Amino acid sequence: MTAIGTPFGAMSIRQLQAGLAAKEFSATEVAAASIERIERDDARMHAFLELTADMAADAAAKVDAALAAGSLADAGPLAGVPVGFKDNMNLLNTHTTCASNMLANYLSPYTATCVAYTLHAGALPLGKLNMDEFAFGSSTETSAFGPTLNPWDFERVPGGSSGGSAAAVAAGLVPVALGSDTGGSIRQPASFCGIVGVKPTYGVVSRYGVVAFGSSLDQVGPFARTVEDAALALNAISGFDEHDCTSQAADVDFTANLAEGVRGMRIGVVPAFMEAEGLTDEVRDRVAEAAQKLADLGAELVEIELPNAKAAMSAYYVLGPCEAFSNLARFDSVRYGYCDPGHADLGAQYEASRAKGFGPEARRRIMLGSYLLSAGVYDTYYYPAQQVRTLITQDYERAFQKVDCILTPVSPRTAFKFGEIGDPTQMYLSDMFTISINIAGNGGMSVPVGLGANTNLPVGVQLISPAFKDVNMFRAAAALESVYGPAPVAPQFAGTH
Repeated sequence: MTAIGTPFGAMSIRQLQAGLAAKEFSATEVAAASIERIERDDARMHAFLELTADMAADAAAKVDAALAAGSLADAGPLAGVPVGFKDNMNLLNTHTTCASNMLANYLSPYTATCVAYTLHAGALPLGKLNMDEFAFGSSTETSAFGPTLNPWDFERVPGGSSGGSAAAVAAGLVPVALGSDTGGSIRQPASFCGIVGVKPTYGVVSRYGVVAFGSSLDQVGPFARTVEDAALALNAISGFDEHDCTSQAADVDFTANLAEGVRGMRIGVVPAFMEAEGLTDEVRDRVAEAAQKLADLGAELVEIELPNAKAAMSAYYVLGPCEAFSNLARFDSVRYGYCDPGHADLGAQYEASRAKGFGPEARRRIMLGSYLLSAGVYDTYYYPAQQVRTLITQDYERAFQKVDCILTPVSPRTAFKFGEIGDPTQMYLSDMFTISINIAGNGGMSVPVGLGANTNLPVGVQLISPAFKDVNMFRAAAALESVYGPAPVAPQFAGTH
């Protein structure tokens, strides 16, 4: 097999590195073949917004030099692994657009810590990935540069806001991609695209250099097609960063317990979630089946209550827009951002630039945040939302006194068709099962458990861990993967290698 025909994007990290170590191919060949495949195949799906071929070649040359010197390990734990980055992550001298006209011409003056850690680990940066504008959305339909298509069915959304990242991994364009998750933006697209997606505990990964949506909610995490690859990627990007005061020192190997199985683990199930309005039968059946599989493997299923989780959506759509309004105030068309020409005074320039630079969903959330933080309204909504946050956090703390991990649905349904959900409120309900752990700060991940019986589209289950005990959910995820197998390349792309 020639290097150009080798399915590098469909390989696991272990497979790639074994081939490199055996000199079956070079990192330079991996980079070149991966870029060529994206140029050939991504036109059908639109996962990438920008390719970084020169950067990938430079990184590959360093890996090859380490190999020539006798040790792939010296090149880093992700040596030779192609990686893509959600386009809200700064990478020096690339565009960081957040899929918005507001930042269409913005060039990154520095590199985000999570990206820098990935590159330091030896990864090959292939480019920047499409997303919902400023991460506002659950379908990648709000991107100013056009949507990404679901690689399982081009008529359906890949989820959002990290839809480009999920689609690129599911299509086998890259083995690993990074996304960000504010209310489900890693887990929901991972479920829709049939791959593994991890939102670690808040503070595990630095947010420095990631364009902020909700600063108390955002967290960076990896997409991959295997649980081990996701764990290896998280190993590389986690840890304390002096530039982010919320980041935590974490000397944790997320791969350490993958082979232990779940015998003796207590897995929490939430009956109220399984009876939630809007949950489709095919998703409910898959989640129930996954719970039974864990029980068959030796786990104890324990029914738990999260009584305040039903208020999570309401609290999130107070806290999120308030933080978004504050964070997006910096895009004033003067220091950076789209500047509408021909205005005589500064006020008119601000108004026109922000009206034209931001899309409808971004404007909606900015205006909502402005209202919620205004005098006379702030005390009515913002303080109660923070109180609800405390109650939700306490619910999880009580639950984790009884269980080691919690199993829930990720999304109430499989991937929906483009344009099928026009009502913003209905779109927000896509994250009904994921939002509460962003509010509480716990770790959560989506693991594929087969296809829905009616739609024949991927279904994921959500595993939730106690804060800073993310190894628990990785252990349970690996057990599920032993039953269901690693995620396949999506059928639309399975024959294109």
